[in-house]
Amino acid sequence: MSAPTLPVAAVTTPDEPAVRTDLRTATRRTRRRRRVVLGCLVAALVAAFAVRVLLGDYTFTVPDFFRILFGEQVPVSTFILMETKLPRAVLAVLVGVALGSTGSLFQMLLRNPLASPDIVGVSLGASAAGIFALLTLGLRDGAVSAFAVVGAVAVSAAVRWVAGTTGGYRLVLTGVGVAAAMTSVVQYLLARSNTWDVQLALRWLVGSLNNVPWSTIGTLALALAVLLPVLAYLSRSLEVLELGDEAAAGLGTGRHRTDALLLVGVLLTAVAVAAAGPVAFVAFMAGPIARAFLGGRHSLLAGALVGAVLMLLADYAAAYLVPGVVLPVGIVTGAVGGPFLLWLLARGAATGRTR
Repeated sequence: MSAPTLPVAAVTTPDEPAVRTDLRTATRRTRRRRRVVLGCLVAALVAAFAVRVLLGDYTFTVPDFFRILFGEQVPVSTFILMETKLPRAVLAVLVGVALGSTGSLFQMLLRNPLASPDIVGVSLGASAAGIFALLTLGLRDGAVSAFAVVGAVAVSAAVRWVAGTTGGYRLVLTGVGVAAAMTSVVQYLLARSNTWDVQLALRWLVGSLNNVPWSTIGTLALALAVLLPVLAYLSRSLEVLELGDEAAAGLGTGRHRTDALLLVGVLLTAVAVAAAGPVAFVAFMAGPIARAFLGGRHSLLAGALVGAVLMLLADYAAAYLVPGVVLPVGIVTGAVGGPFLLWLLARGAATGRTR
């Protein structure tokens, strides 16, 4: 007698053509949303730039703006536009692009929404080196900027070395500790200097777009023209690097690519700080805002555009929020960024997300 046969449950396999169709549909939807968001951010950037340049206590029409821009001399108007409003707006865009892209880069690489140059000590490293050059060595202008760049690179190298290969929260915590040490250095240098030098240092330390010459703006633009294409080239493997060093190495992308991207991010932060001082929280806020617009997806370009818009709006508020007083832009971004940090922490605690 043969053994009884047991019924075999039917095994269903997914319909491969249907799966491919769903995947293509989802991909098209994601790309469409990305294009729409980027287009809206570009429009917002143009609108914010126009508001910063054309409006305020001295207004310009669009035809007047272009006439002056192309060389026509109009008493008073030419000076106000070409020496006050336009340089501040252009500098705000350049600094915002540098800080916004860097903040998004750090948060993507380290898989941590708190990992921005403000938090991990890069900005404060540049600040401490710049203040040392300004107050102790008596240097000015380009020499201070060079010291700021060197200080940012040195501090980031120290943080990376102490954090080791684990990255993530270890690097963030190391950066927070180094940032505290750099803050102590800055406070010590301010305390031992005379009143005039301290006032000069504080105007730079807070983060300001006031009285920045066109030569400095041109140098920053040249630096971004070199660094941003390098960042775009290296970021092609960024989605793989987000998986972590070990997973990325298994997929053929070594740790050297992570270090190269971090170095480019540090240099972008350093040149922005050298030009305008350590403008607080722009790099920190740009990434989460861009991700919210993109439905949780990362984008360096979106982060750069958000950073530029934030800088323009903050600078407009700094110029006209208090009548008769032009505030440093870092005061406005700090006032907004502090509550934003607390909200982000509370949101992470409420949802149980720590990464």
